Amino acid sequence: MRGIPASDPVHKVQSTILAPYGAHESDSRGRMHAEAPASHRGEYRRDRERIIHSTAFRRLEYKTQLFVNHEGDLYRTRLTHSIEVAQVARSIAYRLGLNEPLCEAIALAHDLGHTPFGHAGQDALNRCMQAHGGFEHNLQSLRVVDCLELKYPQFPGLNLTFETREGILKHCSKKNARALGSVGQRFLERTQPSLEAQLANIADEIAYTSHDIDDGLRANLITVSKLREVELFDQHIDAVEHEFPQLGRRQKTYETIRRIRNRLVADLITASQAAIDEARVGSLDEVRAAPGSLIRFSEPMREKNQALKNFLREHLYRHERVHRMNRKAAKVVADLYAAFFRDARLMPDEYRGMANEAAGRDGDSGRARVISDYISGMTDRYAIAEHRRIFNEKIF
Repeated sequence: MRGIPASDPVHKVQSTILAPYGAHESDSRGRMHAEAPASHRGEYRRDRERIIHSTAFRRLEYKTQLFVNHEGDLYRTRLTHSIEVAQVARSIAYRLGLNEPLCEAIALAHDLGHTPFGHAGQDALNRCMQAHGGFEHNLQSLRVVDCLELKYPQFPGLNLTFETREGILKHCSKKNARALGSVGQRFLERTQPSLEAQLANIADEIAYTSHDIDDGLRANLITVSKLREVELFDQHIDAVEHEFPQLGRRQKTYETIRRIRNRLVADLITASQAAIDEARVGSLDEVRAAPGSLIRFSEPMREKNQALKNFLREHLYRHERVHRMNRKAAKVVADLYAAFFRDARLMPDEYRGMANEAAGRDGDSGRARVISDYISGMTDRYAIAEHRRIFNEKIF
C-alpha cells in the first residue's frame, strides 16, 4: 500500500481546499494492490466511481430500506438511501473542510453488503451463520469491495483506498479485526477513523431518521398527531403551520422533515467544529489519536434526536405490519440458506463451484460463507423468486 504522490496535480488543488485535519490524498495509506495514479481525477473520486459502477451498487435499487421492494414504488430503497446519505455527508464535509469525494465514496458503499429485506434479512442470515462466524452487513460490505466484485484482471475486488475501506468498516469485533489486518487495527488499538468516516456514519443516521418518518407516514404506520409527542417534530411542525397555514398535508410533512434534517445538520456542523477546535487536531494522525469521535451533535440535540429515534423504534420499526413482513423475510432467508447448505446444486453453477471448492478447503464453514455471499447479494424480488422456485410456496 502506498500514498498518492504530492506532485499529483489533483492533490495540489485539493490542498488549498481541505482543512489540515481532513484526509489528504498525499497522506493516504494507499491501496491493497499498487496502481498508477489516475491522470484526470483524485484517488477518492476514483473510489467513488468504482463503487457506482459496481454490480453490488446496482443491486441496491431492489433492496429494501424499511419496506419490502414490491410494496410500493415511492418508498426508499437501499440505493436511494445511500444517495441521500452521500448528499448529507457532502454538505457537511464542505462546511467542515473535509474531503467530499471520500465522504461520498464511504456513504455510497456503506450498504453494499446488506442482505435482501433489510435488518430482518441480516438477522436471519446471522442466525444461520452462527456456527460459521456469523454474518454482519458491515463486514460484508468490506468483503464485497475487497473480494467479491470481479471487475479487473489485476486483482479481486475494487481495490479501494485504505481510507474508504476503513470508513466502510464502522464497527468490528476484536476477533474479526485481527483477521482483517491493517484496516481492523484501530479496533484493537482503540483509535479513531478519519473525520470523513465519522461523518459518513452520522450522515447515515440523519438520512434514515428523516426519510423513515416520511415513509412511515406515507404507509400510515405512524401519524402526525402521534409524532407530536416528540419535541423535535412538534416544534418544527408548529412553525410550519404558523408560517404556511394554507399548506396541504403532504407539503406540510415534507417541509417539517426538511427542517428537522436541516436542524440536525446545522447542529452537527457547529458542534463538530467546536469539538475539532477544542481538540486542536492539525492532521489526520492527530484525529486518529483523539480520545473519541469529533463529529458529534451538541448534547441537547443528541438528546432530542435520540428521543425521535426511540419513537421510530417503538412505533414504526416494531409496528405489527413491519413485524409480519420481517417474519416472512426471515423465513425466506432461513429456508434458502438451509436448502443451499443441504444441496449446493440448487445454486447457479458459479456459486456451486465456489461452494464446493471452499468446502474442500475450509469444510462446512467455507461452504457456508459462499452461501451467505450468494444470499446477501440477492435483491428482495430475486430472493422471493428463488424461494418460490425451490419451495413452490408464496410467502409475500
